[in-house]
Amino acid sequence: MISVVTQRRTPGSQTSLREANRGRIVDAVKKHGGLTQVELAGVTGLSAASVSNIVKELSGTGVLHTSPTTQSGRRAQYVTLAHALGLVVGVHFSTRHMRVALADVAQKVVAEHHVPLAKDHRADYELDKTALLVVDMLESVSASMKEVLAVGIALPAPLNSKHGTTSRSGILRGWDGVPVADVMRRRMNSPVFVDNAANLSALAELRLGAARGRRDAVFIDVGDGIGAGLILNGQVFRGHNGSAGEFGHTTIRENGPLCRCGNRGCLEAIAGGPAILEHLRPTHGALKLGDVVSRAMAGDPGCAREIADAGRHIGVAAANLCNLFDPERLIIGGELAKAGELLLGPIRHATERSVIVGDDALPDIVQGQLGVRAATLGAVSFAIDQIAVSTDTIGNNTSDTDAIGPDAIGTVTIVA
Repeated sequence: MISVVTQRRTPGSQTSLREANRGRIVDAVKKHGGLTQVELAGVTGLSAASVSNIVKELSGTGVLHTSPTTQSGRRAQYVTLAHALGLVVGVHFSTRHMRVALADVAQKVVAEHHVPLAKDHRADYELDKTALLVVDMLESVSASMKEVLAVGIALPAPLNSKHGTTSRSGILRGWDGVPVADVMRRRMNSPVFVDNAANLSALAELRLGAARGRRDAVFIDVGDGIGAGLILNGQVFRGHNGSAGEFGHTTIRENGPLCRCGNRGCLEAIAGGPAILEHLRPTHGALKLGDVVSRAMAGDPGCAREIADAGRHIGVAAANLCNLFDPERLIIGGELAKAGELLLGPIRHATERSVIVGDDALPDIVQGQLGVRAATLGAVSFAIDQIAVSTDTIGNNTSDTDAIGPDAIGTVTIVA
C-alpha cells in the first residue's frame, strides 16, 4: 500500500507535474505489460532522465519492478508492475480457444494471452502447452513459478466434484476421464482448482460485472455450447455433484436432434453454435460463429434470423429457469452475446411471454459486461478464493491481501 501525503497543490506546480508524469509511466507499463526505460521515454514523451528518476522512485515504493535485460546488444532496465504478494493464473478452455491471464491477488491482470485451439483438442497436449505459455508469461513480467500461488481452470463441461473429471463423456472430447487439477498441478507444481466455465463466468460477473449487487441472478453462456451459472443468495450454486447449471442440456423438443451429450432435443442441439452454422450452411457455406454475428450486425437477413430463432428457443428455456429460481437478473454472455439486441430482444420477448410473475416482477435481461474474458477472470477469482479459504487467513473479501504470501502455498488443499 502506498502512503499518500496530503498537501496543498496548485495547478502547474512541480508537485502536480511530477504526479502527472508518474501516472503516465504507470499507465504505459499497465498498457504494454512491460517496457524498457528507453521505450518508456518514447511512449510517454518524457526525458530519459525523468523516466529514470521516476522509475527509481516507484520501484522503491513497491509500485514498479525493474530487471536487467539486453536489447539490440545493449544493456537496459526492463520495467513492469510489481507483484502484489504473489501471482495467480486463470485459464479458460473453450471448444476452440484458450485464454490465459496472469494476475496478482488483488486481481490486477498483469499479462494475458489468447490462443486458438484445434477442434477436438486433447487435454494432455493443451495442458502441456498451457504450462509452457505460463512460464513465458511469467518471464515477460520478470517473475517465476515460485511466485504462483494457485491456478484456476475453467472448462466448458459439467464436472464431477469428487473425481475432478468431466461428469459426462463426449461433451468435451479429448478430456474424458482426465483429472485436470492433478495433471496440471504436476506440470506447474502449484495448487490447481477446476470448475465449470459458466460457473466461473457467473462468479466474474458477480464480482466485477453485470451481477454486482445482485443476490439472485443467472449467467447464460451462449456460444458453441450453452451453459448457465446460477447465483443464489450471492453465491455460485454448484449442486450436490457439482454439475448444476447445465442449461444447454435441458430438453425442449422431445425426439429432437441428437445432442453431443447423447440425448435428443437439448437446447444446445437446437440453438447452440453448431446448430446455427449447420442451418446456414446451404445458403452461406462454411462459417464461424463470429462470422454469423458480424454478418447479422451488418444486415444479413439469414444470419440475423438464425440468431433471433436461437434467442427465442433460449428465451423459452430461460422462462422455465426463471419459474424455478425467480432470479433478479439474467445475464447473457458468450460469443453469440456479441450480437447484442439481435439476440437479447428475442430472449427477452420469449421469456416475458412465458414466465408466470407479473410485469413488475420480471427479471432484467442484460448483456454481460466482461465479454469473452469472463470465464478467465472468474478462474482468477476462484483460485484466489480457494487460497483464502484453505489458508484460513482472509475472509471472502479478496481485496484484503495483507495476510497472503508465498509461504501460504504449503497449506492449500488441492480440490477439483
